[in-house]
Amino acid sequence: MQLSPKLAAKFDKLQSSYPVKRSALIPMLMYGQDELGSVSDELIAEIARRLGLNNVQVEETLAYYSMLHRQPIGKHHVQVCTNVACMLRGGAELLEHAKKRLEIGHKEVTKDGVFSLEEVECIGACTGAPAIQVNYDFYENVTPLNLDRLIEDLDKGKRPEPQGVISGALHERAKQETPLISKRWGIKDSHKIDVALQHGAYQALDKALKQMTPESIIDEVKQSSLRGRGGAGFPTGLKWSFVPKDSPKPKYVICNADESEPGTCKDRPLMEMDPHQLIEGITIAGRAINAHSGFIYIRGEYRYVLDIVDAAIAEAYERGYLGKNILDSGFDFDLLIHTGAGAYECGEESALMESLEGKRGNPRIKPPFPAVVGLYGCPTIINNVETLCAVPAIILEGGLTYANRGTPKNGGTRLLCVSGSVNKPGIYEIPLGMNMKKFIDEMAGGMRNGKKLKAVIPGGSSCPVFRAEEIDIAMDYDTVAKAGSMLGSGGMVVIDEDTCMVDMARRIMHFYAHESCGWCIPCREGTSWLKKMLDRFHAGLGRPEDIDLIGELSMNMLGRTFCPLGDAAAMPTISIVQKFRNEFEDHLQGRCAYNKSAEALIGSR
Repeated sequence: MQLSPKLAAKFDKLQSSYPVKRSALIPMLMYGQDELGSVSDELIAEIARRLGLNNVQVEETLAYYSMLHRQPIGKHHVQVCTNVACMLRGGAELLEHAKKRLEIGHKEVTKDGVFSLEEVECIGACTGAPAIQVNYDFYENVTPLNLDRLIEDLDKGKRPEPQGVISGALHERAKQETPLISKRWGIKDSHKIDVALQHGAYQALDKALKQMTPESIIDEVKQSSLRGRGGAGFPTGLKWSFVPKDSPKPKYVICNADESEPGTCKDRPLMEMDPHQLIEGITIAGRAINAHSGFIYIRGEYRYVLDIVDAAIAEAYERGYLGKNILDSGFDFDLLIHTGAGAYECGEESALMESLEGKRGNPRIKPPFPAVVGLYGCPTIINNVETLCAVPAIILEGGLTYANRGTPKNGGTRLLCVSGSVNKPGIYEIPLGMNMKKFIDEMAGGMRNGKKLKAVIPGGSSCPVFRAEEIDIAMDYDTVAKAGSMLGSGGMVVIDEDTCMVDMARRIMHFYAHESCGWCIPCREGTSWLKKMLDRFHAGLGRPEDIDLIGELSMNMLGRTFCPLGDAAAMPTISIVQKFRNEFEDHLQGRCAYNKSAEALIGSR
């Protein structure tokens, strides 16, 4: 196959970038599709030849990832998010408007081939809901009117200026608090190394390499009470200490930037506005476990962010903060960015490693755990973007000082992405332990349009919901867990009185049914059955026994799958059925909390 010089050079570079050639498979498929419009038989054969694979190995891998297309899509591929944050801000109505405007449906292409349309899951723009993507460009707070203008401009060959993070109340922080990991946000060109250096970048790396041992770095992180910000909340220093010191195998650091949990969009601005902080944190982590290679696995939808981080990595190499003998310390560390291709499951650490190795993102059986047997069978630590971005601040100010910013066993600050029915959606850095009710009422501006609060999803769509009367609690991992939910990945979704909780449960289950990798029967079949039952129930065709059956099916998924995706689907569903059972019962009578008149439900019977 004859490739363009640019694509051929990209393929050549990717082939030589990994310890195992097959790891280049998904990036090669993505970059090939970007140039050629789809993944053709010829492209499959070319990539297979270059990587020493057969065509079937390539095909069975690409079939797993939703962003890879075997058939051409439109020149302008319009993707409309309808997941929970966008749902609460009119995402479903925007999709219907797009269908009428373009005269095509989901996954269809206009006759002239200029536009295609797709309803998609969360794209990581929750604080700017409703949001869409056109190719890789983000457009947020979209109305039907500006969607029409956008389509008109694209049809004329114009490319409206895409948007970075819509911050909302991004910089409105508690006055008594000094931001740590968001301190460089809003500074002009903060993503560039000269600006980052002017504002303290790489000082922590200098200290870690010249004044500290690997053991003292880990001890400092332990003292900080830093817990994983990706959702699990596991103590970071403890995780690092699990890596065997005497292993003869190479060790790896992986940054999990596959931010796909609905409601969550904090890692996107961290990478967009301060990529050098992330690079610094990863390199310090490498020093702590004596690793000399690292990877940033970034979700495929964040292509513009990938380009920003890639440029920052190049700057870091040029200035001696990556590569050989960093800062004349004798420590070597290489870092590579790796693109995903649309799979929520790859946010799970073992599935992420499978994907990074160029395979389908199916989870691995544990034990063994990644710290002992991880990427390429070698000791590996995997941390979220926000977790690694906190490391430089811990090294500079000391673990105990950082710990004292939060509550016992919940050290430091964290980012909250607040979306849904509030006046000031945005991304806020707060100290762990702040009161949830006070945060929503004061920092997030209270409820939109004077509506009453009905429920809060505290940490992303996989978390059990709180009723309005349950949120007068401290926001730290232990307190929220004791109250029956999770702080999760920081994706807070605020729900008002006009929202139908049956519809909310239905939309959440659609997501998990769509994203299940299909390996585990309880997850594959359970999410599919629950999706159909909730669709039927919301349409007014439910039966009284279905209410208990929905809860029972959800319970049967808990703890019975290889990875937490089954639990993630079950937990919010169980909580909604338990706490809003009256709304399910209302649907049996043709009433819906969202649609106060009963005709819509009764008429559908």
